[in-house]
Amino acid sequence: MTHDTLTISPGPRFKTAMIVAIVADALQIVVFPAFVEGALSPADDILDFGIAALLISLLGWHWEFLPSFLAKLVPGVDLVPFWTMAVVNVYRKSKRIAVSAEENSPQHPELKDPQHS
Repeated sequence: MTHDTLTISPGPRFKTAMIVAIVADALQIVVFPAFVEGALSPADDILDFGIAALLISLLGWHWEFLPSFLAKLVPGVDLVPFWTMAVVNVYRKSKRIAVSAEENSPQHPELKDPQHS
């Protein structure tokens, strides 16, 4: 399997990643006073490192996780659900790659029965 044909099915790993991302974003939005400091908040740093590690273990490394992680270091940006957007974007891109690979795959010639020729 090449890296170009890697797809993520909407199975348990993706569903778990989506739940983790939504819960992390909800915690950072709802528990706003504890996380408002961005990079200066130890609780925010622990949460973001943990979420990044968990998402990478579930879905593998994707560049979409890096901007989400870096944006969480800016005070007040925790109000944007970056983790959820990153997981959705990873899934969207994997589906696009799968469709593209399917369209570009060579078609097999039809087999003819020699008795009916």
